[in-house]
Amino acid sequence: MTSSSNRFVAETSFYVRYAETDAMGIVHHASYIVYFEEGRSNYARQRGSDYAKFEKGGHYLAVSEVNARYLKSACYGQKLTVRCWIDEMKSRGLTFAYEIITAESGDILVTGFSKHICITHTGQVARLPDEWRAWADS
Repeated sequence: MTSSSNRFVAETSFYVRYAETDAMGIVHHASYIVYFEEGRSNYARQRGSDYAKFEKGGHYLAVSEVNARYLKSACYGQKLTVRCWIDEMKSRGLTFAYEIITAESGDILVTGFSKHICITHTGQVARLPDEWRAWADS
């Protein structure tokens, strides 16, 4: 999976923290899911609508599926970049796609996606706000 050149791609860079690694100093597999979350949070901020604003508007994005394909490991202290874009947009849900790369060389370490369904604070499936749905067209 690689990012499409005609889509908006948000990039988020950070250094791997010690708490995200195992005893060998290698990033624990679960940490990459947290990196995905930071990537999509930054995506929303770059598009002008952070997730906190989304929640205050009466909605949540419930994760319905997540996938990660591990190609190479990352280590403590290494600088990584998460690339995030919308792979699919529907009226009530969307799919974010991700690449995690080394900031220095650009080597792809992990690819993945997460599917989300829009719900109200009472748990009812809802239509995504128009502001978010417009991202699919730009």
